[in-house]
Amino acid sequence: MSIFDKGKIRFIEKGTILLKQGEVSHFGCKVIKGCLKSFVIDGAGKEHVIQFSPEGWIVTDMESLLYNTPSHITIEASEDSEVIWIDSNEVNFWENTTREQLMEQINLFTRNIVSINKRVRMLLSSTAEERYLDFMETYPNLFSRLPLKSIASYIGITPEYLSEIRRKIAGK
Repeated sequence: MSIFDKGKIRFIEKGTILLKQGEVSHFGCKVIKGCLKSFVIDGAGKEHVIQFSPEGWIVTDMESLLYNTPSHITIEASEDSEVIWIDSNEVNFWENTTREQLMEQINLFTRNIVSINKRVRMLLSSTAEERYLDFMETYPNLFSRLPLKSIASYIGITPEYLSEIRRKIAGK
């Protein structure tokens, strides 16, 4: 049992913005099918993908949700998606929650925290090729589903450089 059992299933079309940078987040969702992405837009208008949320992953701006502050990220559907949507106004995340539900949520949040920590570590200390290989390991089913531009943004390189890396790896 999960707190997401209390949520509503929503179908989200590719390209739909669920949360814009600057808005306050009032939701959390768990992806059933499809993929969402979290990203920031820098001062020059360039998109930087923070995280992909494919099937089984959860997504929200936790800081915005918990502290009722403007979000620093945008969340968008990278594919037509089906999610379980929890509106924070309708459901109190922690009251009347069983130990089993709390443990499941802790496991989901822990996976997100570990993923983000690993991502930061990779961005700070790994080569572009190592980040690409890590992407392939972390999201093995997404490579054929996402545009190269989004993958390159996640890795922190240009799409052209991603193509070079792919050619280099294919030639090994």
